[in-house]
Amino acid sequence: MTTAKSGSYNIVIPARFASQRLPGKVLLDLAGKPMLQHAWQRAMESAAESVVVATDDESIVNAAESFGAKAVLTRSDHQSGSDRIAECADLLNWPDDMRVVNLQADEPLMPPACLDQVAALLDWRTDCEVASLYWPITDAGEVQNPNAVKVVTGADECALYFSRAPIPYARDYGEVCEAIAKGVEWKRHLGLYAYRLAALRRYTSCAPTPLEKTERLEQLRVMEQGGRIAMARACEFIPAGIDSPDDLERVRQYFESKIS
Repeated sequence: MTTAKSGSYNIVIPARFASQRLPGKVLLDLAGKPMLQHAWQRAMESAAESVVVATDDESIVNAAESFGAKAVLTRSDHQSGSDRIAECADLLNWPDDMRVVNLQADEPLMPPACLDQVAALLDWRTDCEVASLYWPITDAGEVQNPNAVKVVTGADECALYFSRAPIPYARDYGEVCEAIAKGVEWKRHLGLYAYRLAALRRYTSCAPTPLEKTERLEQLRVMEQGGRIAMARACEFIPAGIDSPDDLERVRQYFESKIS
């Protein structure tokens, strides 16, 4: 098997057709282009050696190839983007020491600098198998929102735990807003990952773990298997992705404001 070049990394954009609230959302129009194309363009602005779309649908393959992207057709039974990336890497015969960044197709506003940052973090943290990013939370409602995943980190900036619960728990404060005002820090996990491919292959070959199933957070599988996840504050703010019709309208308005 070949060896990855030092410092090189690849981006895979997992793009499934099914979506509970927005079927076929990765092909929905944003400012005259499919959502997927915007994500691909952000990836192409990074320092990645290659960018590949991994999908379960021929229509997405055709759309990707129409705007110049490389696309790989994968199985339709994958439970997560990580599983799809692992299959894509196998189909392309990528080496175990390759670093791969997972960019979701529904994140058309991803700053390219953050893609390079998370890949470089994994290159620097040779003691870790996965790297990811966070952003400070300053809103009490976001702390208590189960859809906003929180992460707590150690002195070495490795993840200690991820949860939908408001961790850390500010025991000596009456309200979360009071705790924030007095300096208690919460960190929102951003769903951008870099993997060492050997580790990704190993953990996607295993069944979901107890904490992963309880929280419905697949990154906990890495930790339950003894893996370490390096964390850092994102070098730029990463806008929320598109999960609902309201999100879609928000991003459409953003692009319209840029054009007008």
